[in-house]
Order: sequence, then structure tokens, then C-alpha cells
Amino acid sequence: MTTTTEIKQSDIKNQEQHYYSPEEYLKLETAAECRSEYYDGRIIPMPGGTPNHNRIAGNFYAALNFAFKKQAYDVFITDMRLWIPQKRIYTYTDVMIVAGKLELAENRKDTITNPLMITEVLSPSTEDYDQQGKFKLYRTLTSFQEYIIIEQTEMHVEQFSKTAENKWFLTEYDGENAVLALTSVQFQISLQDIYDKVNFES
Repeated sequence: MTTTTEIKQSDIKNQEQHYYSPEEYLKLETAAECRSEYYDGRIIPMPGGTPNHNRIAGNFYAALNFAFKKQAYDVFITDMRLWIPQKRIYTYTDVMIVAGKLELAENRKDTITNPLMITEVLSPSTEDYDQQGKFKLYRTLTSFQEYIIIEQTEMHVEQFSKTAENKWFLTEYDGENAVLALTSVQFQISLQDIYDKVNFES
């Protein structure tokens, strides 16, 4: 059996012959130059981002972080990992809000377990997964109350809000005059501000 000390980054390419433990993944991920996600034994390299993806996520994060200054909310972007215990998955989101006390995975300082709101900026290579697959996984987290999906190629935002009846309600926003109003926290932002400096032609 392969031990943790014998694992090399090149082993990630050979998923059919090896399944990794969470501990093996975390050791690899800590030393890796590029981020990867963990899916119940498999390690999946993440695709690179684009300037527009970065602008959108950065604009949304900056507005949230400023709005919640000195309030009992933490806002995180990109590099903080998310652990989904029911599915044995380590993944990364574009933006997360945590309400109250931050809960981290055991023995980790870089892995969150209690997001209130999650935002994903769609990319062509991950669009279907972000819209359906990830949303299904996120819903296994009891703290999770709201999912925001932001298109990268046009001014369009989808908002999924959890109701008191444990149902999910969809609201869509289009165009620069639309204003996104979160339901899990008191916060509003125009799509014009979300897409500030975004070059759709690129």
C-alpha cells in the first residue's frame, strides 16, 4: 500500500489506480502549486481562472466584506477550502459568508464547515457542475441557506434561497439596473457593481 510519504504530485494523473485518503490529499494540497479538489478518494485538478472571473468574484467579495465590517459575519474568497462531510468532499468556492462563530475542519485552519451563503462565478468548463452538481452537495450542509450563481459572459445572476419549509426558491436578475438582494443576510448590490470593469468581449 502506498504511504503518504511515497505520494508525489504526478500521482494525481493516475486516478484509476489510486484512491487517496483525506489526509493524503491535504498533505499533497498543502505543497501543491495548483489547487485541486477531493471527491471521496479522487483528486481533481481545478481549471485556471480568467481576468473576468477574478474581477467578478473580487467585486462581490469586496462589497460584502465592507458591508459587514464590525458585524458578526466573515467573508472568504477563493483560497479557503470547504469540507462537505456527508459526501467526503474538499472543494473551493468563489465567495463564502459565515455567520457567527467560524467552524473549521478538525486540525485545520484553512477549511470551513459552516457556510451560510456560497457564491460561484460560472466558467465554461465547470458551468453544469456549478449549477447542479455543487448545489446538490452544498445542500447537505445544515448551515447553508443561500446560493448565488454569477454568469461570466453576461449580466445574469441566479439566486437560490432556502425557505422555512426547507424548499429552495429561485430568483433571476438581468442587466445593470437589477439589484441583487440577499435573503440570508441584509445586503444589496447592483449588477453594475458586480460586473465593474468586466470586459464581456474578452
